[in-house]
Amino acid sequence: MKFFDEARIEVFAGDGGNGAASFRREKFVPRGGPDGGDGGRGGSVYAVADRNLNTLIDYRFKRNFRAQRGENGRGADCYGKGGEDIVLRMPVGTVITDYETGELIADLDEDGKQVMVARGGKGGLGNLHFKSSVNRAPRKRTMGEEGERHMLRLELKVLADVGLLGMPNAGKSTFIRSVSAARPKVGDYPFTTLQPNLGVVRTSEERSFVIADIPGLIEGAADGAGLGHQFLRHLQRTRVLLHLVDLAPFDPEADPVHDAKAIVEELRRYDEALYAKPRWLVLNKLDLIPEEERGARVSAFLEAYGPVERHFEIAAINGDGCRALIFALQDFLDVERARIEAEQAAERANVAEDTPPTEERAD
Repeated sequence: MKFFDEARIEVFAGDGGNGAASFRREKFVPRGGPDGGDGGRGGSVYAVADRNLNTLIDYRFKRNFRAQRGENGRGADCYGKGGEDIVLRMPVGTVITDYETGELIADLDEDGKQVMVARGGKGGLGNLHFKSSVNRAPRKRTMGEEGERHMLRLELKVLADVGLLGMPNAGKSTFIRSVSAARPKVGDYPFTTLQPNLGVVRTSEERSFVIADIPGLIEGAADGAGLGHQFLRHLQRTRVLLHLVDLAPFDPEADPVHDAKAIVEELRRYDEALYAKPRWLVLNKLDLIPEEERGARVSAFLEAYGPVERHFEIAAINGDGCRALIFALQDFLDVERARIEAEQAAERANVAEDTPPTEERAD
């Protein structure tokens, strides 16, 4: 299945039914009075996150979604039936925005999260509501309200803890194959990866994290060059980035230091928040460097590149150094999760303190 992470759809909530203007007509009941019923409400449109979906391909060809209109009211106090709601299922991580204004409508970041994206119109009132002591035979009724209509932009941002960053052919797909059960395509040519790949890294029975691999970046990506810029959004939810660098490029004229700095600059130009995320340097393909030259090659690279938060030396093809890296990632993510849970608990406690207690009614 081809991967689609963007879509544009139009949603139409149902209009409310019209109220009825009717009078009771029954044998032996003269002047029965008004009995026009209300119109039914229009159906609404909901979006719900479904973990069983991983692409927006369902919205690639069908782009208009209409909820049912409410039925009109009728005589004999008959109210119209409400229109059926429709539910649009989307992958977890889908961001819904208004296409025209850019306003954020919903972020489906949890499985089962449901949000109304278009509200159905209210039903009109029948003439029985307008009866009074001075107007016993009202002919007034109201029409149903129109349902909301919106043009929506859907953007999928995959939920992953760790994101892989690097030039094409830096070994990102090989690394994710080495540490998880994911099996992305691997080849000895650039741009082997054409769409994001997710892999679950399990360090024990109860500890694991998700890692995301996106197509490689090249210099000029922030201006639209290459493929990787189209998928950088999938790294925005990650908690740490792994910047993979090929220390043994096939091209003898390639400069790993220049290429690594170019990737960081493209990241900064694309999104300052993404640039500010924790970023670890991973020096890959050490198996292609003679063992007696590895230390000097690594030292020369780090000296030319500048200070880094943390760096690791691996050979993804045979797994050398990968175990230490994934356990360091797991420890880092455990600390981050604990910190976030503590902040959320403190926030809930503050909300509870600010909420006034409900008064008990005396019997």
